[in-house]
Parts: sequence; C-alpha cells; structure tokens
Amino acid sequence: MNPRQSLRTQLAERAPVLAPGVYDGLSAALVRNAGFSAAYMTGAGVAASVLGRPDIGLTTLTEMRQAAERITAVLGDIPLIADADTGFGNVAQVYRTVGEYERAGVSAIQLEDQAFPKRCGHLDGKEVIPAQEFAAKLHAAQEARTDEDFLIIARTDALAPLGFDEALRRAKLYAQAGADLIFVEAPQTMEQIRRIPGEFDVPCLFNDVPRGHTPAVDHATLAELGYGLVIAPGLCNGAAAVAIDAGLRALRAGKHNTGAVPQLSPHELFDALGLPFWEDLRQRHELPVEDVAAARA
Repeated sequence: MNPRQSLRTQLAERAPVLAPGVYDGLSAALVRNAGFSAAYMTGAGVAASVLGRPDIGLTTLTEMRQAAERITAVLGDIPLIADADTGFGNVAQVYRTVGEYERAGVSAIQLEDQAFPKRCGHLDGKEVIPAQEFAAKLHAAQEARTDEDFLIIARTDALAPLGFDEALRRAKLYAQAGADLIFVEAPQTMEQIRRIPGEFDVPCLFNDVPRGHTPAVDHATLAELGYGLVIAPGLCNGAAAVAIDAGLRALRAGKHNTGAVPQLSPHELFDALGLPFWEDLRQRHELPVEDVAAARA
C-alpha cells in the first residue's frame, strides 16, 4: 500500500488520523521515529523555518514544493498532508500547484478560500474570496490530479469575517464541488466544534492550535464527535522555538554545559536521523583498508 492509499484507508476507518506538523527533514524524521501514521506540512512552519517570516502569505509555490520533496523523502511510506495556502493564485495556479505537490509525493493537498495575501487561520484580519470562485479552484484541482488517491482538502476561513452559518454554507458548497475532506478553520465555541462533523458525509479536519481562537479539546472527544483528521501544525516548530530560545539564553548566561537546557547528544541526534541504516550500509559495502590501498596502487 502506497502512502496515498494508506491515508485513504486510515480515513475510511473514521477514527481520527493524528498528523503532527512538520516543516523540514529533522521534524519529519522525529515524527517518523515517534510512530505516527501521517504528518502535516505546515505553511506557517515552512515560512518560519525557511524564511524566518510570519505566516502572512510570503512563501511561494517553489519554496513549499521544495519543502514537501524533502519531507516526503524522509517520511517514506508515511503519508504527508500538505498546506498549499490559497493555491498561490487563480485556477491556473491551482492547477499547477496540484501537479507540483503530486509530483513531490504529497498524499493530500489543503487549499483555502482566503483572499491573497492570506494570513494564519488564527490571526485576525482575514478576508475570503467569493465561494463560487473557490469552488472553481476545487474543480481545477480535481482536473489537475492524475492519481485519484491524491486527496483534496477544502478549508474555509469564513467563520471569523462572515460568521459560522456562512462558513457552514461554504463548506457544504465545497463538499458538493468534490472536496475529499472539509476543514472549517477556527471554530470559536464547543457548540460549533460539535456541530461541524455532523453536517458532512465526507471526513472533517480539526486544527489543534493551543492558545489560538479555538477552545482546547481532547482527542478522545474529537473521535466521539466524528472528526476524521486532527492536525497539530504548531507542535514541532513551537516546541523547537521554545527550546532554541532557552538554549541561546543559557549560552549567553554562561550555562551552556551545565545541563540547564536538555538536548540530545550528537549520537542520539544522528540515531534519530537514521545513522544505524547508513552505518550498516557503509559496513556492508565499503572495501577493507587493504583492498582500497590495492585499488589505488
């Protein structure tokens, strides 16, 4: 079973698939080693790690596709769900974006109905395009994909600027337009969280963003409510930023080697990145010293 088929199978079980956010090779390797069955490429994480910039529409298709290629190479048979923001333009750009993500090995692409430049779903000041315009983007996305197991996630950001009822109306239109999963971003109450999955026949995505606009909900409750996919986009890069900041502060204070900041040893880090495989490969195929000397003579 390839990663796309694996994701479809997991979603069909209707127990939430849990996908931590990844943004580079290290985060992907750690998620793989932790035993997760899916990962989510966060646009905010790529913007932060590649550009050192906030999630306000500054990343390009090229930067996101390159990140996806690096991540899927590390994840192997683990499916990657990938943020694609607004599709980086009109229907023509969406068509191209789907092809680029598909060739990068992505299993599911997430597209949203925000106006460009987009903003993080948990920032204020978002605007959305007309619903029919986004539905046209979804049709273009379906036309562009060459693998029917490549999934299309439709996200609406209409709740904040236009209200919950309009967000549901749009999401239903997007499901009718052929989206494989529905993502109503940033519900603001438990009642809204409870209501969303019951409105759709396709799986719904829940965005787990601590200290964002959505109330905290444990994953057991999300399973009972019927969510099909739970993403935790900020977990890895948020934790990494806190740890890096603490380490730098300790270094400035002269406490770098006192154990004030937990960190992996070089060997522990390299093991997490697959060192045993590369060492075994080298040992099995590398010529003995005497054979190398003879070959060079």
